[in-house]
Amino acid sequence: MGARVRLIASVSAILMLATEVAFAQDEPAGGHVLPTLRVRAPTQHPKRSPPRSATPVASSTERLRVYPLATGSSGGLEADKVPASINVVGTSEIERTGSPVVTDALKQYVPSTNTTDVAGNPFQPNLEFRGFVASPVSGTPQGLAVYQNGVRINEAFGDTVNWDLIPTAAIQSVTMVTNNPAFGLNALGGAVNIQMKNGFIYHGAEIDTMGGSYGRIQSSAQWGKQVDNFAVYGALEGVHDDGFRNFSPSDIRRFYGDVGYRSDGNEFHMNMGIADNKFGATATVPVELLDQFWGATYTTPQTTENRVGYLNFTGKVEATPTWTLESAAHVRFFEQGVVDGNPTGTQPCADPTLLCFRDDSTPANGLNGAQLANPFAPDAVLGELDRSLTRSTTTGLSVQATNSDELFGHTNRFVIGTSFDYSTTRYNASAELGSIGPNFVVSGSGIFLGQSGSPVSIGPVALRTTNQYTGLYVLDTFDVTKAFSITGGGRFNDARIALRDQLGTSLNGNETFDRFNPIIGGTYKITPELTAYASYSEANRAPTPLELGCADPAHPCIIAAFLVSDPPLQQVVSRTVEAGFRGTEQLGIGTLNWKFSAYRAKNTDDILAIPSPALQGFGYFQNVGDTRRQGVEAEVNLKSSALQMSASYAFVDARFLNALKVGSNSPFADAEGNVQILPGNQIPAIPRHRIKASVDYSITDAFKIGGDALFVSSQYFVGDESNQAAKLPGYAVFNLRTSYQIDKTFQIYARVDNVFDNRYATYGTFFDTGAIPNFANGGAPFTDARSLSPARPRSFYVGLKATF
Repeated sequence: MGARVRLIASVSAILMLATEVAFAQDEPAGGHVLPTLRVRAPTQHPKRSPPRSATPVASSTERLRVYPLATGSSGGLEADKVPASINVVGTSEIERTGSPVVTDALKQYVPSTNTTDVAGNPFQPNLEFRGFVASPVSGTPQGLAVYQNGVRINEAFGDTVNWDLIPTAAIQSVTMVTNNPAFGLNALGGAVNIQMKNGFIYHGAEIDTMGGSYGRIQSSAQWGKQVDNFAVYGALEGVHDDGFRNFSPSDIRRFYGDVGYRSDGNEFHMNMGIADNKFGATATVPVELLDQFWGATYTTPQTTENRVGYLNFTGKVEATPTWTLESAAHVRFFEQGVVDGNPTGTQPCADPTLLCFRDDSTPANGLNGAQLANPFAPDAVLGELDRSLTRSTTTGLSVQATNSDELFGHTNRFVIGTSFDYSTTRYNASAELGSIGPNFVVSGSGIFLGQSGSPVSIGPVALRTTNQYTGLYVLDTFDVTKAFSITGGGRFNDARIALRDQLGTSLNGNETFDRFNPIIGGTYKITPELTAYASYSEANRAPTPLELGCADPAHPCIIAAFLVSDPPLQQVVSRTVEAGFRGTEQLGIGTLNWKFSAYRAKNTDDILAIPSPALQGFGYFQNVGDTRRQGVEAEVNLKSSALQMSASYAFVDARFLNALKVGSNSPFADAEGNVQILPGNQIPAIPRHRIKASVDYSITDAFKIGGDALFVSSQYFVGDESNQAAKLPGYAVFNLRTSYQIDKTFQIYARVDNVFDNRYATYGTFFDTGAIPNFANGGAPFTDARSLSPARPRSFYVGLKATF
């Protein structure tokens, strides 16, 4: 993996250097920045980067990328013909957050989104949209498909999404696509479609450096240039943050580059990216420790290293005046190493000179299969360092054809496409015994566990998996009248997953999942400023190799570390109905845009991570029957040359629809460690209410001030599927920002996050209070099973941006 990343880095550097030399004496043709897909970029000096765009709300004639492939600067579907909610976030929103993670902009500017720090690190968030999740945490059932420049970037082994690998400075726009099966597997709740910049839409150079609280220092540089039919773009970002919690430093290094050519409606790009990121992901911490210190941690180290290198080739050809062909070929190398300090099931035997597993008689074996001797002091608190290494290689090809011929004398847009992705993953895991010190740090002993315990086992894992995903989709939008348009079509998905145990046969398996997902919808333009829409669609998600390798209640495993068996799981099928209105109005003070929508999504055979009722720290994946997510969204925004305001409200109601008994760490679990889910119980970790507001005002042409507010209501703890425990409290956060344009080149800016220093948590679960003593309280036992992900306290940042 390291050699591959270095190769791509070298190629990127050579291309950037060669292009800079070749173009050094040239100016952009015409001295204008070309318009983006959604936001009209005004003319500016050819040596300066494009001015920051206003809040991107699509006009009725602008086109949105609601198809998987995205090549060039044209295409898409007219906004008023999309039979679903429209949510677009542009570069200005991303920059306002001051965050190197794009999810912070989605959280603030898309009504039904929310983020949680499940991993305990702000650069590795869960993104939740309408109750569906895209998460970097292995073992989280995923429900959103994520695309970057037309390439699906959900990682092969667990469908995880590592947001830290996406360079935010290089993002042109992010579209939240709902109710569209064309985006293939995992688009249960929708898709996140990320468009990156290129040299045709970005001219000039920019260097942006910011620093502030908790040792944060981040800097980005981007540069784009166009000469005649050729263009080049590059972005480099680096971030260091010490973190407000113990053992939580973060280092991000990433690069994105694009070389493009276009002529006579044809356009071709080669883009590439590399990243090498390291995190102290400190996860949740017992509330008893947080009461003493807000930056506390529980069992460390917990570190993650992510590396990626990818190379994409995209092309668009206007074959005829009415037929356009688009394609994308890609290769992606991903590597993730995790070190996780945990309590252990290993303990001294009845004979204290030996080690046992889970009781005082079952041997704890070493890698050679022999029972381990006990090298630890009699008063030592035992723990273990669980290590995992995931290495995936994904290649793929997508082709899409679009036809705009009239049908029966009516405007018609027909799209047909296909995609093929093939991934190979090698997964390894090991467990090193150690002792836990007074600061909850696990120190390794050099002694590794072999297969131990029956039927529950722990020990090294070596697994090779292959994913073969094939899709074929057809979409057609037909204008019945000038005001009424209908959209219909669907996608056929074929997923073939193979597991090959490299140490034995228990993980071997082959699974195939097929399904056709339809869509039907319509839009009606009631007036030139008001549109109504409604649609119905279906989507499916195949179980991941990770889930298939840990799906036996009789053989639970340490989720995301040790896999033990592969009984079949059913694929998840989602059926969604959505309807709403959207409108625009020209007022004396600016342009008013608004929308209102309602939706209902029912999942069949939903998958949930279930803790083992008998063994703390172990669990398995299980189909849990039907679940439902429904809600409403309302949003309004006002734009003028001096003022930009937005406000939104979202209600998300997520519930189980079937009775089911599942294992749980909840203090309300029965004597067997189970809780009873009843129809109508709310799904944990999904707050029902979200209120958002943002305002930016130009006091002068140079001086701007702004701020935003976010309210998120209470939610049930993960593990409280029976809804018996008190909820995790809701929270409100206020942020302020300001900037001053010194001259045409330099801008200084500042921001304050969490102005009122509110102490709140975004995520809560339960833990085993008896696993290890509370060293912070003299070794007394823990008494409160709640464990939280604390949010960042009040933070100050200042920065300087230079634009050339």
